[in-house]
Order: sequence, then structure tokens, then C-alpha cells
Amino acid sequence: MKSITITILTVLCCFIVSISHGQLSDLARVDYTILPAGSSDFEFNRTRFLFNYPIKLNDKQSYLFLGLDYSNINLFFEENIPFDRDELDGYQILDFNIGYTFKINEVWRFGARLTPGFSSNLTADDLSLDDTVISSDVVFIKDKKDDPTVEKPYRLILGASFSQNRGFPFPLPFISYYRKFHPNWSYNLGIPKTNIQYHFNNESHRLKAYAQLDGFTANIQGGSPVNGDIADTINMSLILSGLQYEFHFKKRFEFYIRGAYILDRNVALRNNDRDDIFIIDKSSGLTFRTALRIKI
Repeated sequence: MKSITITILTVLCCFIVSISHGQLSDLARVDYTILPAGSSDFEFNRTRFLFNYPIKLNDKQSYLFLGLDYSNINLFFEENIPFDRDELDGYQILDFNIGYTFKINEVWRFGARLTPGFSSNLTADDLSLDDTVISSDVVFIKDKKDDPTVEKPYRLILGASFSQNRGFPFPLPFISYYRKFHPNWSYNLGIPKTNIQYHFNNESHRLKAYAQLDGFTANIQGGSPVNGDIADTINMSLILSGLQYEFHFKKRFEFYIRGAYILDRNVALRNNDRDDIFIIDKSSGLTFRTALRIKI
């Protein structure tokens, strides 16, 4: 049973896309992210709540996962901007997670997720088709993380990911290669996230250096006039690198805090053709996040 649970967790970890929404390795999570103004006049904060529930379908290690992922995003702009700040400073994102996984053979496992939802500033009275978004993931996993016959445990995940409400709204490869090469050290190489991790002796404390993609995309209901054009969506894409401290307790609970430097940032208003019509911010800077997770 323990090996089955670990395998499930491995499959679900493949869905952890920091720019993507809905970490299906979590039963529940609440986190808060802030990107302070710093040297620019743009500030961003995000509060996020998610919940997932696993359902065993049969004795062949097939599982269905159902969940909700909600985010409240607030933006703060400089004074001299050519659009109505009151219309464009707040966004709501709600995703419905539907995941499925089964074991192909003794070596490989398949996992897939479909996530319909909406991402919008919600200034109109009703939702429309323009507010709806969809995300999907398909992955194949080879897991030797807990195989006693393997001298250096590893896990390989190969697949593809797509989401309309993240900072990179186009298909991305999902590649993740994990290896623990020392009792206190492990690394994970891949897209959209890479890290190296130090495990303290009691495993309750961990320190991680990472690089990843992040961001969001949302509809602007009714459009917003900007310099003779109409802004239909807002997009923020980030490439960042930083440090994360984790504290694991009570078997399934984890608290973490992270700080990162933004290597590349683009916050832009886009028209219906997805062309940038106004760049809100392109500066570098710091971002911080803290979270409490209940893991499967």
C-alpha cells in the first residue's frame, strides 16, 4: 500500500506547474505571493486556495482526482497610465481539476488532467465564453524513487502541458528528471521547473534552489480602451530563480517560504489578436511566496 501511495504522489507531482494552476499532489493548500513595487511603479499580489480529492476506481491502481483551485489577484499601477485602473486592477481565477491515472505496466504509469474554468476581471454582470479557459496535461512516468535495487533513486516524467490562464498560454513540454545522488542531496532537471535540494538529516527541514516559469492570463470583460486600441486580455509572464525553505511536519503537512529574483518579466495588455498593445512593466525585481500544504 505504501508503494502504491508513493506512486500516486509521483504521478500527481508531475502536474505541479508553478505557472500552471492546481497542484494535484496537494489535498489542500493556501498560499500568498507578493511582487513588491521596488524600483518600478507596478505591484502584484495573489492569494490562492485549492482542494483536491482522490477516488480509487478499482484494484488496478486507477484513480480519479477532483478538485477546485481559486485565485484572487490584485494589481497596483503607477499614476500616469492610459487606461482605467479600477477596471484592470483585480482578477478572479477558478479552475475545476479532473485528473486520471493508471498503471500501464510494471515500469510506466500514465496520468492526464483536464481543467476547465474562468479567468477574468469580472466587471460585467455575467460570465461569457471569453472568460472561460481550459488547461490540460498528459504525462508518462517511470518511477525508481523507492526501488531498493537502484543505487541512486530516480524518477523520469515526460509529457506536455497547456493552459490558457497562465503567463505562457501555449503548449509546453513537461520534462522532469529527479535523482537523489547523496543521502542529503537531490536534484530535479526539467521544464517548467529545475531545482537542487538539500535534505537535512531529520528530513523535516529542506532547502531548495530553483528556477521556474510563472505568471497568469485573464480576460478583460468588455475590453478596455488603450491608446486607440482595445485591450481584451492581460498577461504576466515571469522567469525567476531563488531559494525555498521547507518545514515538513505531521506526516502530510508542509510549510514553505521562498524568495526569488525575477530574471525576465513582461506584464502587458493584449488585443484580440494576442498582440501586445501596452507594456505595463518589464523590470526585474524580487518576489516572495509563503504557503501551507496538506499533501496526499
